[in-house]
Parts: sequence; C-alpha cells; structure tokens
Amino acid sequence: MQTSVPELTDLSDEPDHMLALYGDDVRRQDSYAYNCIMARCLAERGVRFIQIMHADWDQHRNLNTQLEIQCRDTDAPSAGLVQDLKQRGFLEDTPVIWGGEFGRTPFLQGKVEHYDTWGRDHHPYAFTICMAGGGVQPGLSYGASDEFGFDAVQDRVHVHDFQATVLHLWASTTNG
Repeated sequence: MQTSVPELTDLSDEPDHMLALYGDDVRRQDSYAYNCIMARCLAERGVRFIQIMHADWDQHRNLNTQLEIQCRDTDAPSAGLVQDLKQRGFLEDTPVIWGGEFGRTPFLQGKVEHYDTWGRDHHPYAFTICMAGGGVQPGLSYGASDEFGFDAVQDRVHVHDFQATVLHLWASTTNG
C-alpha cells in the first residue's frame, strides 16, 4: 500500500475537465474537494470503505457566513464525485451516503439582535441523510418532518434499520 500512495495522490494525469467537476480547491490537499477525488481514486483501486469528512460542518455561531462557505466547500465536490463515479461505471456498485449523527435545529441559537452570533444547535429529532448509487432508488424521498422541521412525523427510520439498509446495499454490490 505504501508504495502505491504516491501514484494514487498524483493528479498530474487527471484531465482538466475531470478536475473541474470537483471545484476550485481540488488540488489543495487539505480540502474537501481533494478528499472527494481521492475517494474516487481509492474506489478505482478496489478500496471497499471510504469515509470523507468535512471537519468544520458545524454552525453554532456565524451561521450567515459559515454556512455559505461550507456549502461552497462541499456542493461541487460532492456532486462531482457522484458524477465521476457514474461516468466511470462505479456508481451502480458503490453506495454513497452523506449524513451525520444529528441534524440542526430549525430555529436560531444565539441572540436575535446579535447577527454575528446566530447559529443552529444539534438536533436529533429530524434530519436528512442523502444516498446515491449502489442500488439506491434515484429520486426517492422517504419520511417527512412536521411543518417546522422540528420532529420526524412520517416513516421514521431507526438507526438499526438504517444500518441494516446500508449493509443490505453493501452486500448486494459486493456479493456480500
């Protein structure tokens, strides 16, 4: 493995149009975009489980500026990864899951009169996980929250059921 890492991380042979899928930060090694293209490179080499993390995805303060920055960090690279996997024929056998251990409150955290302190706290009662590839039905939306986004009210999914679904998808794409 150690001898293959330099080749794996060398993006000099990647065509510009492929790098462009991942956004402007794709060559910066500490960026989410770089991690996304590395995930594709690992998948090409048969790595069976890959985790990418955006370490700053937390908006307890400065929601109005930080959320825009964090979405800019993640939107294009995430979409680029899925598109790249699809173009290379990997998406049908590769479950891709975006999520976290909780959602965010649908209301502000912080004092309303202090714009720069606005945030959103941790919220385990209603949140979203997005999935693509690996046998996931495209366009499917499952479950719903109340009109405030505060509580899951329809087709709640327990963590054990979610894990069973992930394992089922994994097994069906790897001959389990």
